[in-house]
Amino acid sequence: MNPRDEILNRLQQVQRDETLPPPWQSRRDFPELAARFRQALTAVKGEVHQVDSLAAAYDLTNQLLRQMAAEKVVVNDERPLPNLPRLPHITYHQVGQEDETLRAFCASADAGLTSADAALAETGTVILTSGPGKSRLASLLPPVHIALVPITALTTDLFTWAASFNRQLPANLNFISGPSKTADIEQTMAVGVHGPKRFIVILYA
Repeated sequence: MNPRDEILNRLQQVQRDETLPPPWQSRRDFPELAARFRQALTAVKGEVHQVDSLAAAYDLTNQLLRQMAAEKVVVNDERPLPNLPRLPHITYHQVGQEDETLRAFCASADAGLTSADAALAETGTVILTSGPGKSRLASLLPPVHIALVPITALTTDLFTWAASFNRQLPANLNFISGPSKTADIEQTMAVGVHGPKRFIVILYA
């Protein structure tokens, strides 16, 4: 065996580790991230409530719906929303059921309920991904958008979230940072002209 073949033979015998290292993710301090998220979102007229359980998140959601005297509510079919106790005086439309009437219902709904795939502490942004049971209409058409977000969905910023995103990108990503805001030619700010005038995030442990 000549020297060249000997080197090639050795290289072939080397056991290579083909597994990729996990993406970098700093250790997350959820109380700190929640405080930063609240500060960032309230600075742009969003509302943040933090509760210590999913049951408390359900109770607060229904309390908010009562306070706004909601009569029609659209609900995405995504965890944890299917188990939300329904109020008897409200008409609900769950995404995935009779979708041919979804747009018309959303246009006249008082509130839309969604979850979120991530919440970015740096900017007070929630990220909604598209998929079965998820409709952008629930977060865009009603005048009030309520998002139930587990505290474990909090991360520092967009770059950290993107580095840890380990599945195929969906057809649509919706980034929401506060209620809809529009400025006219004189830079007069109007809220809720082209989307929800209230954006409420309920963080639950």
